[in-house]
Amino acid sequence: MAKQRVKFTFPPPLVTQPLIYRLGKEFDIVTNIRRANVTHDRGWVVLELEGELENIERGIQWMIEQGVRVDPVEGDLVEG
Repeated sequence: MAKQRVKFTFPPPLVTQPLIYRLGKEFDIVTNIRRANVTHDRGWVVLELEGELENIERGIQWMIEQGVRVDPVEGDLVEG
């Protein structure tokens, strides 16, 4: 099993969409929210993704195709 930390930034039209749920369900990825800030018109989430490396890579690509900005994250942001 691989683990990867990423930051997803959602533009206004995608804030209300269940994309993290779909990411976990469709790509067999466990999502662990480490930090988030969501308002009615924007949002970002730092997630730890766990699963098969190929599924994580495919899932991240799918998120990008949906219009989500994806950035890598280093360190533990909950304690930082």
